[in-house]
Amino acid sequence: MELFEGIWQPVYAELDGEEAPRMALEKMELELTEGKYTVRFAGETHDHGTYETTGTSITLRGLHGQNEGRTIPSLFKFTENALSICYGLSGECPAKFRTGPGQQIYLVNYQRKTG
Repeated sequence: MELFEGIWQPVYAELDGEEAPRMALEKMELELTEGKYTVRFAGETHDHGTYETTGTSITLRGLHGQNEGRTIPSLFKFTENALSICYGLSGECPAKFRTGPGQQIYLVNYQRKTG
């Protein structure tokens, strides 16, 4: 079992340097359990698949939903109740936890959901 398994609430996100609306983040959650991920929006599953970690890299493979058939190499940082994932939506792993125009990089900071 990975220490970061559980349900995570996004608290900040940006895509290609543009901040995501907080209202949308409040309705989203990411669940990581036993090598599987699920993304829910307003309680409904919109994306799920598998993940693997190696060092500070996490690779997601979409099985159903908006990322079906995609492999998304990413970086992650984890502390007890905070998780940051920098997703390489172009298919290339980001070099840093930073986004910019046209890079197809999605950076999300999550907080562990409790209760």
